[in-house]
Amino acid sequence: MGSGSWSTNVYDAAARYRAAGGSDAFGYDNRVRSTSPRGSWTAHPSLDPHGLTVRESRDSAEHPASLAIAVLFDVTGSMGGVPRVLQTKLPELFGLLLRKGYTEHPQILFGAVGDATCDRVPLQLGQFESDNRMDEDLGNILLEGGGGGQMTESYELALYAMARHTAVDCHEKRGRRGYLFLVGDELPYGKVKAREVRAVLGDTIAEDIPLPVILAELQRRFHVFYILPAGASYAGNPEVLGLWRRLLGQNVLELDDLDAVCETIALTVGLGEEAIDLAEGLADLQDIGSAAGPAVSRALRGR
Repeated sequence: MGSGSWSTNVYDAAARYRAAGGSDAFGYDNRVRSTSPRGSWTAHPSLDPHGLTVRESRDSAEHPASLAIAVLFDVTGSMGGVPRVLQTKLPELFGLLLRKGYTEHPQILFGAVGDATCDRVPLQLGQFESDNRMDEDLGNILLEGGGGGQMTESYELALYAMARHTAVDCHEKRGRRGYLFLVGDELPYGKVKAREVRAVLGDTIAEDIPLPVILAELQRRFHVFYILPAGASYAGNPEVLGLWRRLLGQNVLELDDLDAVCETIALTVGLGEEAIDLAEGLADLQDIGSAAGPAVSRALRGR
């Protein structure tokens, strides 16, 4: 995957078409809710991880130096607003990555995380895309809104899938890690459970995998970040922040404005690729008319 190029004009035309027809950007979620009882909900076929082989970010003549960027977000409880913000802010994200020169060939994968102990759809994974198909992937996400109510979700299962089921040329060919952003507000479970891996992905693993082990495996190919946005149920929670900081250190970002999530992701990539320093990135936000600068500054100054 990853062919084609992003077009804001195509994005705007699709948004106008949906508005004219009275349809929502998250069409699959609406169809499932209106036609199926909750107990029968399933992931869209394009995002279903069961039987997943690999999600690829590959170089091509069109994109000779691809950079893998994955954005996985919690769709339980109060986190249901995150994908809507991401969908509406895609032009700003690509405007910064491309027009401001943070990276020439971004390939973005969107995914969603729930709770494998109780949700019908605990994991959804799109493809790495360079063009407007990533907007389609977002539109196919089921915003289940479940979760178990115990301040824990299956983030570790998502990390397993990204560690064991992705292939990225930025690392394999150039020794440069991609970027993975996990947007959530709760704790991961302490281990990847073999029974859940089998049920959700169809993999057979010999035993459970401790969370630090699978995270270390993933970090060989991705810079891993955890973003905890304002407005979430556990925003500012010291237990949640403490655990993630022990796992990821300075790559835990507290964001006091959910609307700034795309700009935070873009500037984090720009900083990581050494395309900008923070002052230059904040100036870029001002240049494009974004109001996210103060929130982004507070989130990134501690790094």
